[in-house]
Amino acid sequence: MTMARTSAAASSASPNRLARAALIVVAAAALGACQTVSGTQTSESEDNQYAASPANVASLTGVVQRNPADPQAYNMRGSVFGQAGRHQEALADFNKAISLDPNYAQAYANRGLIYRQTNKLDLALADFNKAITLDPNYAPAYLGRGIVYRLRGEAHPAFADFNKAIGIRPDNAQAYYNRGMLYQSQRQHQFAIDDFSTAIGLSQNEAEPFIGRGLSYMAINDFKAAASDLDDAVAAEPQSVRGWTSRGLAYERLGDKEKAAGSYAKAININKDHEPAKQGFARVGGSMGRTYQTF
Repeated sequence: MTMARTSAAASSASPNRLARAALIVVAAAALGACQTVSGTQTSESEDNQYAASPANVASLTGVVQRNPADPQAYNMRGSVFGQAGRHQEALADFNKAISLDPNYAQAYANRGLIYRQTNKLDLALADFNKAITLDPNYAPAYLGRGIVYRLRGEAHPAFADFNKAIGIRPDNAQAYYNRGMLYQSQRQHQFAIDDFSTAIGLSQNEAEPFIGRGLSYMAINDFKAAASDLDDAVAAEPQSVRGWTSRGLAYERLGDKEKAAGSYAKAININKDHEPAKQGFARVGGSMGRTYQTF
């Protein structure tokens, strides 16, 4: 998931340009990562590689060294570390930012995300709560807390937080996606489809909303619409095991064993141990070593 640029202020009276440029990772758990991969835009993995490149990290480290008492400098570098999966370094920077400014809402939300990504949900919840207390209009904190609630199976507070995030930022594709996932988990597939559609409209080149909508279409037996969405999903993210496996199931349900086998084979090539793809490949009579038409 690429990092979302935010302009939410720390609690200091006049956030400077550095605060306005600070980054926050707002990846959805089921989204895994919300990436853009189309045309000349880069994929999430490419974005992460750039963000954590030696030159970029060195540049941000230079900012920290020149501004050792500036919490925003640590927050920016921590966000880059977090985006690249360098969790311990990210936590160290967010901890430092918070020690310098205990009222820095964005740093709490960023640290909460790292805790959520490392499955420390109680710590994540505490940090998102703190961020919201400090800045009640900070949409990423509501989104982050909603995802924690969703992971804990607490549907009602998760809905409330996603609704709040959307109310503050109606252009927040991730909030719609996560609310769609919640509807899907409650088998309210038409509501899920509506939210996935909104997420797609706001950010058309991300794979996971297409996968989510495709799965809900399959749940209501619209396999043609599902296959179309899953075509778009794997075009957006060719390395998505979930996308290829779901696509295989859609074409299997349509009776197109060639495209189903090809899709399952793609998933297996990406992850040879992925059981749903292996089982699907066997179901449609797939044969190892054979070339299949996927499109």
